[in-house]
This record gives sequence, structure tokens and C-alpha cells, in this order.
Amino acid sequence: MTMNELARLVKEASTKLAAAEAELKDKALAQIAESLKQRKGEIIKANQEDLLRSEKENLPAPLLKRLTFDEAKIDDVVDGIYSLIKLDDPVGKTLLSTELDEGLELYKVTCPIGVIGVIFESRPDALVQISALCLKSGNAVLLKGGSEARETNRILANVIVKATEEAGLPPNWLALLETREDVSEMLKMDQYIDLIIPRGSNDFVRYIMDNSKIPVMGHADGICHCYVHEDADIGMAVKIVVDSKTQYVAVCNATETLLVDEKIAPVFLPELKKALESKPVELVGCPKTCAVIPAAPASEEDWKTEYLDYRLSVKVVGGLDEAVDHINTYGSGHTDSIITGDKEKADRFMDHVDAGNVFWNCSTRFSDGFRYGFGAEVGVSTGKIHSRGPVGLDGLVIYKYKLIGNGHIVADYANRSRSFTHKDIGKDFSP
Repeated sequence: MTMNELARLVKEASTKLAAAEAELKDKALAQIAESLKQRKGEIIKANQEDLLRSEKENLPAPLLKRLTFDEAKIDDVVDGIYSLIKLDDPVGKTLLSTELDEGLELYKVTCPIGVIGVIFESRPDALVQISALCLKSGNAVLLKGGSEARETNRILANVIVKATEEAGLPPNWLALLETREDVSEMLKMDQYIDLIIPRGSNDFVRYIMDNSKIPVMGHADGICHCYVHEDADIGMAVKIVVDSKTQYVAVCNATETLLVDEKIAPVFLPELKKALESKPVELVGCPKTCAVIPAAPASEEDWKTEYLDYRLSVKVVGGLDEAVDHINTYGSGHTDSIITGDKEKADRFMDHVDAGNVFWNCSTRFSDGFRYGFGAEVGVSTGKIHSRGPVGLDGLVIYKYKLIGNGHIVADYANRSRSFTHKDIGKDFSP
């Protein structure tokens, strides 16, 4: 089957899936969860093949960690699916209802986007999460995972497609792509594909944006910051920074740059250094940092780098304004956190930092669709479009306007024999 034929079939399935009742979609999600549990052994075996091959190909350790899909991770995605089932159906919600005139009613109602193309990294759990979110939001999906996870992705796609067909969903609502050539073809198919969500390096995301007419939603780098303000509680700040950096380093919401107010640096930095002694974190810092604690000199490039590893760049700043300026200059608009006891300073930070997620006194690792209660996420959007931050169910629906009349024509309003009332009627759409 050609890529064009496959995309056409997925597009056809998308119109049927868009009209699926919430009960059917939830039944299909439950069937996926049960099938994942039943075929756990096959999935782990396939993942072991990917891991062995990738180790021989010298895949970096952080990517190997992402690639691992063991029993614990399977249990996690199953739990995520059941959490998703409990959430309201995002499709068919009335966002606005207006009487334009007597008997002429306008409704703004949520609906699926259509066909979504998702290109993601080596995490097999992402395939399950993305598929489940697309299903719940009524979207068909074309998935392209990393070649390092090909065996795991194949069996997961097989499990999901088989389970949803058994539940009664239309076939071909999900398709797995495997080659770079498939991606190149997909980028040309604006007649079938409504949105592309790429998850990868900055260069890769930029390439997608530059080579397709299809709208693109997502983020490139995850250069996240913690700023320790002069009024921070030292113990709290140490705890938050350590978690933000080391709880899981190979993810886009891990902190890569630490900013420390010069008034608290002499006390805070030695405490942080002590707390990191049990972690293999390599510190690089500005001259002021290096004067307080042992650290390698940081270069300009360090402020622009997403390490995804046990490396943290540290800069001592003269105050809140310098911290905000640094973040808005070098950050990626993903997630930035301030640690302070001063509410006014926290408010200023959160208002002035240009990012999809801004935090006060908590770890950047909370920036996640599951932790936000979205069920999961298809990715994180740092753009300024209809969805920003972790993209869950609400980010996968758009809306349409539905107008119900009774023989109304525009000529009556043009000749002023009738006039508009434009009155909020506050009710849900019902045909």
C-alpha cells in the first residue's frame, strides 16, 4: 500500500471516529488496557530486542532509558488509560450559545481536529499515550516512532488496532509509519492530514515546519530554569532544584539551567553542592558560581543547551529582572520555576517569563499532562496557538459553529424587516 492510499484510509476513518459516542470510545480504551496486560510478555520481549540492538549501536544512556518499556512502564500506561476513561469526553461540548434572532440560534461546539501526524522519540510509552488521547478526542492518527523502538512500536500498534476493532471502532483510525521516506511523504499530504506534532530536536522540529504546509504544533528544546530568589527558603530551594534536575534527567521538563540570586548564592550553592554529592551531576557555572563552589567554566553555548543528562549550568544573577531577562533570552518557552517566599516577586516572575508553564515553589518536573490531570499528553506546545503547555484532550479538539434556524434569510436583515437580538441563551447544543 502506498503512503497516499494509507493516508486516505486514515482520513476516511477519521470522519467515522469523530462521530463515535463517548461510551464506544471508552469501551475501546478499556479494551486496549486489557490487551496490553494480556500481551505483556510479548511486548517486553519485543522491547528487549530493541534494547539489545540499540546497545550494540551505542545508543546514548539517556535514550536507552527512554527506550526501556518494562512491566512497570506497561502498568503505568495502563493506569493512565483508566484515568483517561474517567475524564469527560472533550467532543460535543458547547462553548457558546447565542440567540441571533427569535428561532435563530448559534452554538460553538467542540469537535476533533481530524487526522493528526505524530513523530516522536524513542519512548514506546509515548505511542500508547498518544494513541489513547487521540482516540478519546475522536482523532485518527499516523504515528512515526524512532527506528530504535521499531519492534516495540510494531507490537504496540498491533495491540491497539486489534483491541479497538474488537470494541467496534472503524479500522484504519491508527497507522504506524516506519521509514524516513514515510515522513517525507506525510509532510506533503495536507489534503489528508490536519495537524503534525513533532517531538524531537530543535533542528528536526524546524525541518518539519520548513517543509510542510500542514500546521505544526509542538516544541523543540526543553531548556527549563529554576530561579532561586534571595528570599527563598534554603532547604526548600535545594529540594526543588535537586528534583527538577535529577528526578529523571532525560526528559524535556528537567531543569537545565539554575539561576541564583547573588545575595543568597554564598549560602545556597554550597548546600546544593552537598545535596548533589550522591548524584552524578556535573556542574558548569559562570565566574561568580565558580568562585563559590567547584564547577567547570560555563560557555555561552551552555545557556542554550538541553542536556537531557546529569549536567547543570549555574548562573549567579543580580536580581529578578536579570533572571527573567536570561530566561526570555535563552529559554525555550517550556517550563520555568521561581523559588521564593515573596509573593509579589513570584507574581512578577510568573507574569513576565514568556513560557507555557511558570511555577512558584515547585519542581519543573510537574509540567506534564498526566500530573496536570489531563490523562496524558501528546506533547508540549511552546507556541502561541490554540493549545499551550502539555497538550492533553482539550488541545486535541477544535470547534465548529452550528446555526439552527427556521427559514431565516439574510435579505430580511439587510432590508431591516428583521433585526438581530444577539442574546446569550446559556444552553447546550441539541439538534
